[in-house]
Amino acid sequence: MRAQLREKLGDAISEPELSRKAWLAHEIHRLKRERNAVILGHNYMEPALFHSIPDFVGDSLELSRRAARTDRDLIVFCGVRFMAETAKILNPGKTVLLPSLEAGCSLAASITADDVRRLRRTFPGVPVVTYVNTYAEVKAESDVCCTSGNAAAVVKSVGGDTVMFLPDEYLAQNVGRELEREVVFPGTGADAPTALDVAGRIIGWRGRCEVHEQFTPGDVAEARGRYPDVVVLAHPECRPDVVAAADFSGSTSAMIRFVETGTARRYLLLTECAMADNIRAARPDKELLRLCPVRCPHMNRITLENTLEALRDNRHVIDVPEDVRVRAARAVERMIAIG
Repeated sequence: MRAQLREKLGDAISEPELSRKAWLAHEIHRLKRERNAVILGHNYMEPALFHSIPDFVGDSLELSRRAARTDRDLIVFCGVRFMAETAKILNPGKTVLLPSLEAGCSLAASITADDVRRLRRTFPGVPVVTYVNTYAEVKAESDVCCTSGNAAAVVKSVGGDTVMFLPDEYLAQNVGRELEREVVFPGTGADAPTALDVAGRIIGWRGRCEVHEQFTPGDVAEARGRYPDVVVLAHPECRPDVVAAADFSGSTSAMIRFVETGTARRYLLLTECAMADNIRAARPDKELLRLCPVRCPHMNRITLENTLEALRDNRHVIDVPEDVRVRAARAVERMIAIG
């Protein structure tokens, strides 16, 4: 394990730190075998963890698929809480562990089940598409979930002229641009849209990712000014003007595939910076710029140390009330079926 980590991380880690991380990874693998566990690692995990302990890595959709198919007794989710909840939704008979309860999500926290119910009353009969970056109670009030990779396909799949797309404001606008649909947002007072006003439109919500909202067109312009040959990739949770200024926009898995198969020498990824570090470790022939070193404080809560503690002490167990789980499962399973 030590040699594997040195090969992946190069000179970015000191010898004492490398030795400790290699020991932690060794202990995690030992406990994983003892407990018949599977470890799922999101693309945003820090490199020492990402390249050592997960059985599967990927974006939300890929890890949801893996969770749905696992035959292991225990699922350890190295990601944030809504991801662990999704794994539990799909595997009610298995124990799901999240190494840190502080691994939340600003976007998931931007909307509640009560908000969705209120929207349904305001816009009766309008289908609700909910981004997978939401908590279980919100998924339970939805017709179908989506990821950043299949959002446009899911919106098209529900049919009808009008659809609610919750809760990411920028992802809704980027999907609207792709599908040539106007996006409107619910409000209060005289200017609040009514059921008649939204006909043929996408009804959005003012939720944002605290990481992706930090990127600006100025970041893109600065990168191109310094490195004219750079290829810029933006996550669809970025502002529409940032996505428009980029060369490519896609989910984290789509961005990784783009870099791996691309012929360019330099890339700038406008997303959580750990992912660029992970690609750099796997593909040293690619140059990943770090003009925007933005870390997600929630993803950053997951470490090798607390992953070991999770396996050793059976913490923290993620539960979803059965009535919520059953309704949320329908929305998640529809998402997985669409792919």
